[in-house]
Amino acid sequence: MTRTLTIPGRYDRLAQACKFVAAAASAAGLDDSESNHCQLAVDEACTNIIEHGYGGEDLGEIRLTCDVAAGELTITIQDAARPFDPQSVPEPDLSAPLDEMRIGGLGLFFMRQVMDAVEFRHQGGGNTLTLIKRTNNRPPSP
Repeated sequence: MTRTLTIPGRYDRLAQACKFVAAAASAAGLDDSESNHCQLAVDEACTNIIEHGYGGEDLGEIRLTCDVAAGELTITIQDAARPFDPQSVPEPDLSAPLDEMRIGGLGLFFMRQVMDAVEFRHQGGGNTLTLIKRTNNRPPSP
């Protein structure tokens, strides 16, 4: 089953995007923790699209597509913002004292920590982010 939602690039629409993803996660059989991971990743991705990709609110749209399968949710996020190169984002130094850590820069790190797959592509004048989450709640073997 595939579900699609297009929202304007506005921070006040992030809750709508997360609610959309939560419903898809539930349909896929993901538990609350797994659903929360999906919502965190989508919130981070959409925030980065608005802030860094579009350079502010109301400058473009964000399209979310959720492909629901038993035990697996694939979330595709598309935008028409400036190209994003994930290799340009340095790995965070988590060993640095808290007062020396720079603000920001953890969104991509968090996405990679909570999702099973994170893939970026830029093609045809837009960016596509694919996030995959699989459930750990496998039914017991007979």
